[in-house]
Amino acid sequence: MPYLEAILLETLRRHPPEHFILPRVVTENTVMEGYDIPMNAMVNFTVVEMGWDPNVWEDPMKFRLERFMSEEGGEEKMVFDIKGATEIKMMPFGAGRRVCPAITLALLHQKYFVANLVRDFKWTSEGGEEVDLSEKQDFTMVMKNPLQVHITIRMN
Repeated sequence: MPYLEAILLETLRRHPPEHFILPRVVTENTVMEGYDIPMNAMVNFTVVEMGWDPNVWEDPMKFRLERFMSEEGGEEKMVFDIKGATEIKMMPFGAGRRVCPAITLALLHQKYFVANLVRDFKWTSEGGEEVDLSEKQDFTMVMKNPLQVHITIRMN
């Protein structure tokens, strides 16, 4: 299921469940990229900006599954450290010692849920028209035009 895993990871990169992490308190005076950050300062950043950073991701606003896949022995394989143990490039579930304890279960449920939706149902757009995937910035990134679909049970 590496292809499905890559779809889910690319979706989480582009659309993390939360755009912000909880603020943290700096425990000692530090300098980061030339900026002085005093002890006890509150720091926060947007998780979504990590996934959209052009210094980390080539064409960050494009949906590209190959970011998370590699071919080994003629077989596609998923390659990415979602927990951030070796490198933190995105963190839809947090990272390091504060990573969500249910990350493995959440990813397993996502795969199961999406695989069953695709296997068991036929999806067609309203009026058979092509789906407009353009987006707009709201509190989170959302579809510019709401998705209108008809879902029918597959009879096979």
